[in-house]
Amino acid sequence: MKSQPRLIDRILQYRVPSHILFWVFLLGTFSLSAFLSTGTLNHFYNNIAMLPAQLAAAYFLNYYQVPKLLFKKRYGAFALSLFLSIYLLAVIARCTVVYIAEPLFREDFTQESLWEILWDVPYLFAVYFPAVYMYALIMLIIKTIKKRFEEKHEIEVLYKEKAKNELKFLKAQIQPHFLFNTLNNLYALTLSKSDLAPQVVLKLSELLDFILYQSDEPTIPVEKEIELIQGFLDLESLRYGDDLDLIFEHSVDEPSTPIAPLLLLPLVENAFKHGSSGSPENAKIHIHLLVQSQKLSFSVFNSKPEGIEMNNGNSGIGIANLRRQLELNYPNQYELEAKDAQDSYWVKLSIDLQ
Repeated sequence: MKSQPRLIDRILQYRVPSHILFWVFLLGTFSLSAFLSTGTLNHFYNNIAMLPAQLAAAYFLNYYQVPKLLFKKRYGAFALSLFLSIYLLAVIARCTVVYIAEPLFREDFTQESLWEILWDVPYLFAVYFPAVYMYALIMLIIKTIKKRFEEKHEIEVLYKEKAKNELKFLKAQIQPHFLFNTLNNLYALTLSKSDLAPQVVLKLSELLDFILYQSDEPTIPVEKEIELIQGFLDLESLRYGDDLDLIFEHSVDEPSTPIAPLLLLPLVENAFKHGSSGSPENAKIHIHLLVQSQKLSFSVFNSKPEGIEMNNGNSGIGIANLRRQLELNYPNQYELEAKDAQDSYWVKLSIDLQ
């Protein structure tokens, strides 16, 4: 069952609620801190009075000055704009404090005139500039961090999409490669007018149904991969009959253990291609599969005519394809080793399926 997103995650999906949450949180935090240290609501009144100037500073800086001027390398315009906005917003903040907030908690004091406020530039920049732009700088930091996370997320999404498309391409390669090999076998049977040809067509139809329509999922139960291998072996057995010493042993503690599809078949195909093709008499192909505690061990042994080079498992489209699929599906979680002797070839694949 798909879990519902948390309340905070749903709020952050929407800009207006998240911005309201930002301002309420900061205003509440700083006001509560001031109240606990002074025991009065004076700072709360001041914060409320300065809020319009703080809002203007935060959004003007983050949505115009920085992206439209600073990031566009219009440094002169940015500096002039920043200086003027600091001065004007500091004046507005000072006016709202003097004429709105302070009368609520001060008695018998003389209010500064607008002229006095306008000309007290050092006080405006020393006291009201930090107060007004504090929230703007916090917002800038949050936006910068958020942008970095979004960029990183986009890169990860693009990488995963690229890997997904590459996997689709690799699986698409397996289909014509497998079909080409099987059609060659079918062609040989038809030339000899063998009665096995119809059975080969039926087996081929079953295997193609799996490869074309059931292997698009990221993972399949390992029992499905075993069925695919067994179907391929049945197909080859129809061709070679009793001339081939074929063994397929498998032991799986949990048949539903997930595995990326079409990983093991290339090794089996490779064994038939180089071990039995052309000289099935006395040929041996022994296959062993063990899956235990989500650890897979798959080994394939085949005899081969002298002089045939297997190139340590790198020969053919299938094996090269397999190595790339392993890198994409199980990076740093697999080992593929091979031993190429004069009259035999052995390859072992180990995968941590966790």
